[in-house]
Amino acid sequence: MTPPQDLPGKGLEAYRAKRDFASSPEPAGADAPRTPSRPGRHFVVQEHHARSLHWDLRLEHDGTLASWAIPKGVPMHPGEDRLAVRTEDHPLEYLEFEGDIPRGQYGAGRMSIWDTGTYEAEKWRDDEVIVVLEGRRVTGRYAIFRTASADSGRNWMIHRIDPPADPTREPIPDWIPPMLATPAASPPPDDGWAFEVKWDGIRAVTFVEGGRVHLRSRRGRDVTDTYPELRELGPVLGSLPVVLDGEVITFVDGKPSFERLQRRMNLDGRHTGPQLVHDVPVVLVLFDILWLDGHDTTPLPFRERRRLLEQLDLNGPAWQTPPNYEEAGPILEATRGQGLEGVVAKKLDSPYEPGVRSPNWVKLKHFETGDFVVAGWVEGEGGRAGRIGALVLAAHDSEGRLRYAGKVGSGLTDAELADLGRMLGPAASPASPLAEDVDSAVHWVEPHLVASVCFAELTRAGVVRAASWRGLRPDVDAANVTLASLGAERRND
Repeated sequence: MTPPQDLPGKGLEAYRAKRDFASSPEPAGADAPRTPSRPGRHFVVQEHHARSLHWDLRLEHDGTLASWAIPKGVPMHPGEDRLAVRTEDHPLEYLEFEGDIPRGQYGAGRMSIWDTGTYEAEKWRDDEVIVVLEGRRVTGRYAIFRTASADSGRNWMIHRIDPPADPTREPIPDWIPPMLATPAASPPPDDGWAFEVKWDGIRAVTFVEGGRVHLRSRRGRDVTDTYPELRELGPVLGSLPVVLDGEVITFVDGKPSFERLQRRMNLDGRHTGPQLVHDVPVVLVLFDILWLDGHDTTPLPFRERRRLLEQLDLNGPAWQTPPNYEEAGPILEATRGQGLEGVVAKKLDSPYEPGVRSPNWVKLKHFETGDFVVAGWVEGEGGRAGRIGALVLAAHDSEGRLRYAGKVGSGLTDAELADLGRMLGPAASPASPLAEDVDSAVHWVEPHLVASVCFAELTRAGVVRAASWRGLRPDVDAANVTLASLGAERRND
């Protein structure tokens, strides 16, 4: 075992110079090193809700606490190396410190003890520490080592050497494709289903680890910066790693408005400023839990996943967990009366099926909406002469061929027509992408854009009647737009 040596920043001078102890409840520390009240070296991990949530690891050493700020918390799995920023030594009294550091003071925010215990030092050098922690939450062998970056020795890494205490524990996944619902005309005839409001918004799979939130769209695109207000969910969950399924929506007069959400969903973080967040606030509606604290929950039955979700009690300024119901009648009647899109029925004993459009989830709509591939456009007349009059819609059949699905022109504003013109111009194609001939003077385009459309009826042939424009769906892959997903039967050639 290498004899312990001093770490950079030993002593309390730097700690005291940064603090006003007349205003802060933090301990100033005794001038003489304290004699430990119990044998062995002690450590503490504190959850620090400062300007940026992090966890502070402090190890008793030579009369002070050697300290590191760990932005994502102490890793629980050997595959999770994490940044650990070396900070000034703290007094031994900090082993028991909890409290609110006032605004304007260094490290302002709530400080609470997350874990505490004793440790053994196997190695203690200027650039590397190896310890065995024995705490209530953290037990195991860890290496903390300084990186080679030019940062005055502040940037270190912390690595768990031991296997996880729970051998079934795994790192949080990078991606879980969302489960999709199958259209139906009526509720399931049998028992054993739960019924929820069908929210009219954008699907969002939410990954939370170390108090940091990452939002992924239905296609897996990172949309975290598009909805910055949802980052505040991270500090609420703290150190608990979790993957949640839900929908980002915005309200107008108490009802979800997909039209209003268009102002947010097509922007990246560079254009999502405080004024837009204020003018078009969003809410993340949560309805499932896919991964929790190191364990995959997708194989669990829905009733169990729902119980785990409700235990988290996630209801805040920009997120909520609405209730579900055991009977279809009351929620169908209520959502119809409020002008909501419809209801989703979920089989209580069914697992979560990532990326699958499953009969275990059934969507019951009060009015028809659907996603369609934009295959081309036809020129307008009158006030729309010389520009887009209507878009040609399409969907894939069971053999992967793109089929004509009607047109939509109603509901398009002048601004939307101008935007579509700029997008469709570079996508122009000399040939039709459709599997059949269409008797119309169409300007064909590469079939990449997806449009959301409201309509009175979808015929057995898969063609919309009385269609009205709702907006673009950048979160939906054109290859996944099928007649089956719209509830249409396969057509004959």
